[in-house]
Amino acid sequence: MYKRVKEATYLTAEKAWSYRAILRYFYIQHERMREFLFPEEILAHLKESPEFHDYTEESLHQDLDALVKWGNLIARQESGKSRTIEEFKKKRFRYQCTPYTVEFERMLLQMENMGDSFGGSLERTQFERLYQSLQKVENVVNNKRKESDEECAQLWEDVMTYFRAIIQNTSDYMAYINSEEVEERMQTEAFLIYKDQFTMYLRDFIIALQGTALQIQDLLLGISTNKLKDFFMQVSHHQNQTFRFTEENKTNPIEEYEERWLSLKAWFLGNEHGDSEYEMLQQRTNETIRRITRVVQRLGERHQHFRSRKKDYLHLAKWFDAIEDIDKAHELSSVVFGVSHTRHFFIDQVPSDDIYTDVWEENPMVHETKPIVRNYREKTKAGAVISNKVKKEEMQRMHLEQKQREKKMIEKYIKGNQIKVADLPLVEAPVRKLLLSWLGKAMAKKDRTIKTELGRNVKVVLGKERVQLHAEDGVLEMPEATFTFIDEEVNV
Repeated sequence: MYKRVKEATYLTAEKAWSYRAILRYFYIQHERMREFLFPEEILAHLKESPEFHDYTEESLHQDLDALVKWGNLIARQESGKSRTIEEFKKKRFRYQCTPYTVEFERMLLQMENMGDSFGGSLERTQFERLYQSLQKVENVVNNKRKESDEECAQLWEDVMTYFRAIIQNTSDYMAYINSEEVEERMQTEAFLIYKDQFTMYLRDFIIALQGTALQIQDLLLGISTNKLKDFFMQVSHHQNQTFRFTEENKTNPIEEYEERWLSLKAWFLGNEHGDSEYEMLQQRTNETIRRITRVVQRLGERHQHFRSRKKDYLHLAKWFDAIEDIDKAHELSSVVFGVSHTRHFFIDQVPSDDIYTDVWEENPMVHETKPIVRNYREKTKAGAVISNKVKKEEMQRMHLEQKQREKKMIEKYIKGNQIKVADLPLVEAPVRKLLLSWLGKAMAKKDRTIKTELGRNVKVVLGKERVQLHAEDGVLEMPEATFTFIDEEVNV
């Protein structure tokens, strides 16, 4: 469980562009029931893309060897079908993708089609199909009908398929309608066009959910886990009939089926740890409808803020007139008009960078107020003057020594009063930095002539060719530059 998944290396490797193209082709052919592919066929497919115009057969074999090493492909030698001696010497292979690769590519394809936003939907029919499948399971459990092991396994698969679809679709759709993208669109005027359609979609789902979910709850309460053991035995017996060359080390399948059944019951009925997810889904859907109503109301008020509020204030005046207790009137005033007197303090301290942090989650901030007095001055404390003469002299000495070392380094490469980048051997890193600094300063001069830190005047001439400057810290491709020292004397 905690081992390194080397099969996923191809997704983040340096040549992921070629690895992914190769394995995507293997996945497509796997879905078409073609398990084994030859390198010639793979190369011909890749050559159809402009990105692989310069891709060679040797590069393909290197990539295939890497994918075999990571466990994405399985190579099998075809010695009996060699047409030439060269093919026999090359050890002609055919390749098959592994289960890890198939699942990776299937997941990536789904994510590519999904896009950047959540998908999902609120499907009423999935609850109805789940209820129908559970009814069939109840008939088998209560001996109302006899089914074969294969039929029982298919019934169990139908129940789990519809249950998984309900969980995935509802959770994804709730995440979508609560995302920042939907929140931003709700604040625009264009949302008013879709509000009725959106609200009707949620309301129809709630109505259908309440009817079907109550039937599912009654059915789940009537079936106990003990009654399901014989049914689970039939499902397990059918699963064991699937032929495998190797024995799989699995846990007790009956326990796994029971755990899934308890998860299904907890989703609709809840458990000792909390309310059911069905109730949470109802609450979140109702809250979404209320949120849409509030948004529409605010948008409507934005259009009608010039409308006379005379009748509203007269209605409020009747409320206040009917209240005899002044404290009750104050409470009503706080609800209607809000707090009448507030004071705000500006604090320049930022306790958290998270914009979603609530006020009560932040640490308290300290604000120091200064007296409002005309002659007020902050107290200051006299400090001693510290002499840094020794440090300055030491830094000056080190700087001069550094310049002398750079001077000796650069003089090694001066030939005929010139330094040609194209003729330079492997140079030290300080020499590379010094030449690049001269080049940068010269580009800012009209005559391309500067005075260097060594006290000499240098003229820089750029050629049309591009050369490589080899240094200890790497290779730099740059224009062909010639540094010519104009004066003969060196000012120290």
